[in-house]
Amino acid sequence: MAGSRDVPADVALRARIVLWSGEGRRRKDIAELAGVAPLTVDRCKARYAERGIAGLEEKRRGGPRTQVPPQVRAGVIALTRMSPPAESGLSHWSTRTLADHRS
Repeated sequence: MAGSRDVPADVALRARIVLWSGEGRRRKDIAELAGVAPLTVDRCKARYAERGIAGLEEKRRGGPRTQVPPQVRAGVIALTRMSPPAESGLSHWSTRTLADHRS
């Protein structure tokens, strides 16, 4: 993992930190080699000790992204293909005028 091109750079860095630790290098030296804070070295080692290889992967944060319902998306697309109402005095839609018109 540490030298693989198939894993994200942050995962490879965490793997190198764990390997350097396994070689018996000091925490301060590992932090300097990796270009991270000593606390980061501690966290990587703890996550590896707790969860093994899976601990090197980044934890997913937050919930799923909210998606725009298909009906709303279709309505916005339809509006962008039409000119704004004549009484608005606009020659074209802006994101704000389109949002104001939809609400």
